[in-house]
Amino acid sequence: MERTFIAIKPDGVQRKLIGEIIRRFEAKGFTLVGLKMMSVPRELAEKHYEVHQEKPFFPGLVKFITSGPLVAMVWEGDGVVSSARKIIGATNPLTAEPGTIRGDFGVSVGRNLIHGSDAIETAAKEISLWFTPEELVSWDSAMAGWLYE
Repeated sequence: MERTFIAIKPDGVQRKLIGEIIRRFEAKGFTLVGLKMMSVPRELAEKHYEVHQEKPFFPGLVKFITSGPLVAMVWEGDGVVSSARKIIGATNPLTAEPGTIRGDFGVSVGRNLIHGSDAIETAAKEISLWFTPEELVSWDSAMAGWLYE
């Protein structure tokens, strides 16, 4: 089964959208295999966003992600990486489709509620950055037979 990393950013936590966001992934049929609420150390934030290190918005990105608690998650399922991106919506909430998390709840690019891995390879890297193997729980969902052939 494919896995992806999802983080509800500090604005999503402050706006009390944790349950709604988790509900959308559960309703799609994905299995939650890792979950923790945490304050993000600066070093972890910089490592997570290292691809943007040379960009002018990098310091603000690090400052924002470390500004309050976030919820880090690992979800599992067939095609979960690409499906999660569709559930999340476009980076800019003003252009995100209605029905997506950002389209329904987002207001600005700088406060877009949620992060999701953009590829299978990125997901593997992000999962190992945010979770130890012991923090992930492999389990068989009773729904699997109703979702997959």
